[in-house]
Amino acid sequence: MDNGHIKKIKIFDTTLRDGEQSPGASMNTSEKLNLARQLARLGVDVIEAGFPIASEGDFEAVKAIAQEIKGVEIAGLARANEKDIYRAYSAVKYSEKPVIHTFIATSDIHLKHKLKMSREDLYEKAVSMVKYAKSFVESIEFSAEDATRTDMNFLCEVIEGVIAAGATTVNIPDTVGFATPFEFYDFIKNIRERVKGIKNIILSVHCHNDLGLGVANSLAAIQAGVGQVECTINGIGERAGNAALEEIVMALDVRKDIYNAATNINTTEIYRSSQLLTHITGISVQPNKAIVGKNAFAHEAGIHQDGVLKEKTTYEIMTPERVGRQSNDLVLGKHSGKHAFKEKLESLGYLLNDKEIEDAFVKFKALSDRKKEIYDEDIDSLVAKSHPFEKYELKYVNVVCGDTVTPLSMVKVMVNGELKHNSSCGNGPVDAVINAVEKIVNSKARVIGYEVKSIRGTTEAQGDVSITIEENGTNITGRSAHTDIVVASAKAYVNAINKLHIYNSNLKKSVESEIYE
Repeated sequence: MDNGHIKKIKIFDTTLRDGEQSPGASMNTSEKLNLARQLARLGVDVIEAGFPIASEGDFEAVKAIAQEIKGVEIAGLARANEKDIYRAYSAVKYSEKPVIHTFIATSDIHLKHKLKMSREDLYEKAVSMVKYAKSFVESIEFSAEDATRTDMNFLCEVIEGVIAAGATTVNIPDTVGFATPFEFYDFIKNIRERVKGIKNIILSVHCHNDLGLGVANSLAAIQAGVGQVECTINGIGERAGNAALEEIVMALDVRKDIYNAATNINTTEIYRSSQLLTHITGISVQPNKAIVGKNAFAHEAGIHQDGVLKEKTTYEIMTPERVGRQSNDLVLGKHSGKHAFKEKLESLGYLLNDKEIEDAFVKFKALSDRKKEIYDEDIDSLVAKSHPFEKYELKYVNVVCGDTVTPLSMVKVMVNGELKHNSSCGNGPVDAVINAVEKIVNSKARVIGYEVKSIRGTTEAQGDVSITIEENGTNITGRSAHTDIVVASAKAYVNAINKLHIYNSNLKKSVESEIYE
């Protein structure tokens, strides 16, 4: 390793594509656009905005991101067929820096059981589809799905073929999280030594976390010479998730002496990116999660507290401020005007249009009448919970409850412009409200998860509620916040029902497919 030269590693963020495949993490176009704005602010090099052929909603989201987000490469995923590739091009062509990311499995397991193709047929397919994609845009990424379980000789042959066909990036996915760090290091090194033309393209890796080794494998690949890693905020993704962006970036930042590599990431935007994703999806990180967890910089043991008070470096290898975890002082209240509110939104990374600002400001004023202290987390919640084109809108909630009465709820919901109401009992006030809403919307979905926490831990704090529902094997998470946790629960449930409605509508329009990467 040349210690005199710091290698720049590209960060390919796939939160909006692979991350969204995490159960319950589906996002609408508005939410994806909000997160894409923050990813650009964070400084990622590539945003994989979605899988355009999957549904009309995914196509429109990728298109909207390509149209708005500047200075960042925008990628659309496509299987190795003409229909997928043209659909991806049709969405990303609006970007300043469009990328078509096409993939096909190369392992004998997938060839035999999924693709039912010979090695020769697959080679021809991969090469011809890269050439086809190249006819539309300059930047082409090719992924050899299940690469780590592919015969090395055949893998090198395929990689050489797609490079000759015009691929500018070749991605080596550990699709099922099978590799170990030492093994993956040798695997990448072997490819770099054997493949002709490998120095003329960017070599990338995409590591899954099934054995908890996604980050470790990504870092091993960097040591072996790759120029790009694919990752997600909070490590979100299918099954056990993907390699976590924040962990990779901070490992490179803190241990430059080992990795001799750096990224373009603005590390002070890491925590906000993590929080925004949590607000949008309702999927929280565990308290002890590295970098972004609630307890990542907490010190409870007396000996640790004593050491940190005397000298922070005794138990802290990085500062909370380095990842954007400064304490947030109160800056807005009920007397704050729209101009100050707009500036605050911009400082938090929200670039909203006039109508979106007006809608958020109305909600802000309503909240400030109920809550004296408005924190950044409250504003995140106000903006992130906005969902346009909703079929269901909660209009009224009233609950009678106590230790000597059976909880009884009265609920009104607007359904396609028609106000409907119902009453119901339950085991508690939240159960009673959800039962009433369930009757109004005639839902067959089951509630399989419920979480409530406070936004800033005071008695007047907003209750932040996440509810996960399941229907026909699909999990959807809804989220909302309110100073009344029963109201927050009702809103979160309605939010989940709306997301399920959108998901089912898109499903009817989508092409039958499975994403294996």
